[in-house]
Amino acid sequence: MLLYSLLLVLAPVGVQSDWLSISMPQRAYEGDEVTIRCSAYNNGEIMNLVYYKDGYQLSAYSGASNYIISNARTSDSGSYYCKANRNVLWILNKPEETKSVWLHVQEGSSMTLSCDTTLPADRSWISLRYDFSRDYNKLGWREWSPKFEISALSKEDSGYYWCEAKTLSNSVSKQSSKSHISVQRIRVSQVSMETYPPGNQAVVGKQLTLVCSVAEGTGNITFSWYREDTKENLGAKSQPSQRAELQIPVVQESHAGGYYCTANNSYGPIQSKTVNITVRIPASSPLLTISPPGALAFIGDVVELHCEDWRASPPILYRFYHEDVILGNISAPFGGGGSFNFSVAANHSGNYSCEADNGWGPSPSKVVTVNVAGPPRKVRLMNGLHRCEGRVEVEQEGRWGTVCDDGWDLRDVAVVCRELGCGAARHTPVALLYPPVAEEALPVHIQVALCNGTEVALAECEQVEAFDCGHDEDAGAVCEVLEPGAF
Repeated sequence: MLLYSLLLVLAPVGVQSDWLSISMPQRAYEGDEVTIRCSAYNNGEIMNLVYYKDGYQLSAYSGASNYIISNARTSDSGSYYCKANRNVLWILNKPEETKSVWLHVQEGSSMTLSCDTTLPADRSWISLRYDFSRDYNKLGWREWSPKFEISALSKEDSGYYWCEAKTLSNSVSKQSSKSHISVQRIRVSQVSMETYPPGNQAVVGKQLTLVCSVAEGTGNITFSWYREDTKENLGAKSQPSQRAELQIPVVQESHAGGYYCTANNSYGPIQSKTVNITVRIPASSPLLTISPPGALAFIGDVVELHCEDWRASPPILYRFYHEDVILGNISAPFGGGGSFNFSVAANHSGNYSCEADNGWGPSPSKVVTVNVAGPPRKVRLMNGLHRCEGRVEVEQEGRWGTVCDDGWDLRDVAVVCRELGCGAARHTPVALLYPPVAEEALPVHIQVALCNGTEVALAECEQVEAFDCGHDEDAGAVCEVLEPGAF
């Protein structure tokens, strides 16, 4: 039992030059009569007409004429075209030819191969198997179905394709003509790079993703990433995709700078524009300091809380807390620290802290404990390195004044240290060591203090009433700090 015929694949209908055109049936079966017609706008202008198949001459005519295949065979499949001289103005001969057209398929698209055959009506129940091939390599076979799909074509899929229809017993088989498929690769274009998270900003300690993409491009695309300043190749990925990612797992400050990527699908690399990445440093463990320094504050004192995170990227918002109650907040738009002042009351003893927040979550400081003593103190040390050192000042009748250094010794300093809640007396320096010098309007309250060292406050010491001291003789004191490092 023989198959009746297999479909032959011929050149498309209506292929033409500007003057000469060729036409033929889109389909023909074995045994059919096929007419190939080469014509012009004016067939009377055709001279020396020649028909070709796959580049080889078939037949020549002196004028317009058809080429007829009386009994088509599979060997008649191919690409047909014709050439002719054009008689122009009766004296000029202009050579013309039609174009031969191949089937072109874009890379990345799918293609369905169809193996069409016809069985005699009285043998329509015969089951067939269809084998598909490319360049003498088997692609696969289908039973019952004459179609074979290639889902994602690549440039390497270009070649000659054909099919073979067989009875299941392999007793009868027919092979189609070969059709050439040219798979075109589209060159990459419009390469761009972006970051994730978006905004071209990275955060120290976090992950940054560099995304390289193309608007067009098929096939296997090689993506590469570079630093602009050093031209260092950070990595490359090759994949059949128009988008690829490169991760920087843990961002460092040194990652700030310009970056770009390239894409290449065998036509040469195309570069993106440079993306400048800013590295931001999140807030981390700000430092809280208290002024005047010390663990003891007196009712009525003005205390300054200063919070600072010198590494965090601005802008920074500082919040200040007494226990878990927020006292206030200060914004530092250009970095640096922020301060909060308050007047000490009896209920202000307790733990103080601050936190810094520049958009990546608040970061708390260590806790500082302050003890409030009362009633308001009558003595203070000014301009020293800490609250237990400086120029001695006392308060009388609501007004602060200095103490003359006449007869000033360690017993007097010991009383001052005890009154301030500091440690042992260390030195009796002159107040000139703690500039600036007291203003002239500030009175000298004590000329000579005659302390025995056991008094609780300087006001309990015996005093000499004569006054002849100026501020160049003001007394100073240095006491031991009981809790070093508390502030």
